[in-house]
Amino acid sequence: MNAIDVPMAQALLSTVQTLAADPSVRAVVLCGAGKAFMAGGDLATLRADPVQGAADLLGPLNAAVQVLANMNAPVIAKVHGAAAGAGLALMLQADFVIAAEGTRFNLAYINLGTSCDVGASWALPRLVGLRHALEIALLGDTLTTSDALRLGLVNRVVPAQHLDEASATLVDRLANGPTLAYGAMKRLMRASFDRDLDTQLIAETAAFAGCAATQDMRAGIEAFFAKQPARFEGR
Repeated sequence: MNAIDVPMAQALLSTVQTLAADPSVRAVVLCGAGKAFMAGGDLATLRADPVQGAADLLGPLNAAVQVLANMNAPVIAKVHGAAAGAGLALMLQADFVIAAEGTRFNLAYINLGTSCDVGASWALPRLVGLRHALEIALLGDTLTTSDALRLGLVNRVVPAQHLDEASATLVDRLANGPTLAYGAMKRLMRASFDRDLDTQLIAETAAFAGCAATQDMRAGIEAFFAKQPARFEGR
């Protein structure tokens, strides 16, 4: 069920760092092999030494979340089976979430007597609002895909047999988009909750100026006047 242990957390960080440093990467997909996306943190690690185990797990996981949030390439979570605990928290950090029907979601931490991690307390209220976030976090109930779609935890729900196809279609669309503009848009949106309007306008102006210097924006403008689809290269 892909319960994340220390080597897996370190491998995730190393992988996303490599992806973020490669300008040819135009989209990133988070997915889980086997029966589930991710069942959460490895409880054996925490059972052996809760305090040190948590530190060893959360160091690389938190760093990986920061890399994913700041990279230009859109991040798509392709979710099936179950997303629980750290798995749900990691899913919440993606820019898009597409889920197979029948997937189950549970923040789960409260059932273990602990608070959440991996950015869940930052992402969840922003996605569903404070009241719903507290309900999900404090009750620890399992949510269905219908619940997740209604609350805004996921963008799309598709039949399980079509998950790969639907994800590939979305990834292809994003991978052919203006990657640097995606990155600027991601950072603007994520920072907007912590800024007043004046500060956000300054940030938007700076981001727009940065995009104006890219080949993609020039291509987009020329395509508009030529009345044809733009061909972006992520530069």
